[in-house]
Amino acid sequence: MGTVAVTDETFDAEVKNSDIPVVVDFWAEWCGPCKQIGPALEELSEEMGGKVKIAKIDVDSNPNTAAAMGVRGIPALFIFKNGEVISNRAGAAPKAALQNWIESSI
Repeated sequence: MGTVAVTDETFDAEVKNSDIPVVVDFWAEWCGPCKQIGPALEELSEEMGGKVKIAKIDVDSNPNTAAAMGVRGIPALFIFKNGEVISNRAGAAPKAALQNWIESSI
């Protein structure tokens, strides 16, 4: 499936109105830890396709959603289910830890 790039304009349609749970990665191009977890999220998106959608939103290009979500540091990860945040975490983590967090949340 691959990760989905979302924007301030597409956030509600892609995330809040999704039929399946969505992991949202708030990131930026200049963020080292964001780049560190990027490949792991891409792999998880492929492996967990159909069970969960993984979306990425660039905080520099899309500041409104980041501000609305109270994002103060990146990477910031949120899991949405039925349009509501059910879990969130900040900072980089190994793929296995991210997968465990996602699976235990959904």
